Amino acid sequence: MRSFFLLLVCLGAGFQLFATEAKAQRQDQSSTLLLISIDGFSQQYWNKYPAPVLHQLAKGGARAVSMQPVFPTKTFPNHYSIATGLYPANHGIVENNIYDADFDAVFRMSKAEEVTNGRWWLGEPIWVTAEMQGVKTGTYFFPGSEAAIKGTRPALWQPYDGSVSNIDRVESVLAWLDLPPDQRPQFLTLYFSTVDDAGHAYGPDSNQVAEAIADVDQALDVLVKGLEQRQLKHQVNLMLVSDHGMAKVPQQQVIAVDQWFDQKKAALVLWTPELVSIFPKKSELESIYQQLKSSLPPAAKVYKKTDLPERWFYQNSKRIAPLLVVPEVGWRLMQQHKQKEWLEKPGRSAVTGSHGYDNSSPEMQAIFVGHGPAFTAGSQIPAFANIELYNLMCRILGIQPAPNDGNPDWVDSVYQLDKAE
Repeated sequence: MRSFFLLLVCLGAGFQLFATEAKAQRQDQSSTLLLISIDGFSQQYWNKYPAPVLHQLAKGGARAVSMQPVFPTKTFPNHYSIATGLYPANHGIVENNIYDADFDAVFRMSKAEEVTNGRWWLGEPIWVTAEMQGVKTGTYFFPGSEAAIKGTRPALWQPYDGSVSNIDRVESVLAWLDLPPDQRPQFLTLYFSTVDDAGHAYGPDSNQVAEAIADVDQALDVLVKGLEQRQLKHQVNLMLVSDHGMAKVPQQQVIAVDQWFDQKKAALVLWTPELVSIFPKKSELESIYQQLKSSLPPAAKVYKKTDLPERWFYQNSKRIAPLLVVPEVGWRLMQQHKQKEWLEKPGRSAVTGSHGYDNSSPEMQAIFVGHGPAFTAGSQIPAFANIELYNLMCRILGIQPAPNDGNPDWVDSVYQLDKAE
């Protein structure tokens, strides 16, 4: 019996040593990861607008030919797919506007009380996976990080405030890297919205988009110099991504969807310019569907949820509406009473920009750049889907991923440190 207890003590000490060594390995700067989102940075911008710092990071690291967003190509669904490795039907953020019958409530980006409510956010985002395995995280403006998901928040986080400048955001993250080792996040995020804002207001071919990209690139310059001052430039891993691209939308290309069906037959309609979600009243689905199918202009199509393209992986959620209207790239869906105001608003650019369309469209493709010890300098990564990034982030951080829709084997083709070993 005495020998048995001695064996238990030895085993306990061994496990403690293993845990300590694993924790020390995770705290090594080479496994620190900073995920940077440049909202709305289309892959088509890469050779179109100057971004010398971003291009230099790509030259010294790995760059993807393109990164495919999930459908719908909207901000919240794609950021949360990057964070969880799940398709929207599986992580619950199926649109920027969502209805859940169990809650009998609507989620909107503008409703802070819902955005910060963990009941909407399914799956397990990378910061929760990390925190649950003893890795500290800090999120500076990343969709989903304001909610307690699975009862867990990042160790450090900020409620979204669009008035904070890009450089101030960078300075805050650099200050987090200056914290003592036991307080310093090992996983961090940054979020820039200015490129998306400019693309929406003035279109992807505008001078304003060029200026917004230059502003983000200046913030990246502050970040790189800050890492150099801390002797971290070649130790910290950077992953620079966008959530989707941006398409040109001429002002006149508007379809007033509500003129083509009887809205009294719908219990709820959620409107966005690139996706109209219709929840019919009982027994009215077929009636509304036939009305729209026979009358919609060629630039828009109505789908039953059960008939959506399989490649969208957009069926298996009760939050996805039974009927969806989807426009062709470059068209905007709208209600009749807003159409006149939209077309006649003084000062509006003749061409604006939008996203949310078919995720295979060239205009919707996103970017990926990896820089740091986890990536091979000068390498090019074939086009891939953004759901793959969650497993890659877990590998860099040395943590076990939660169940997800990505392919674990994909990571082996990208992750440099395993090859070096």
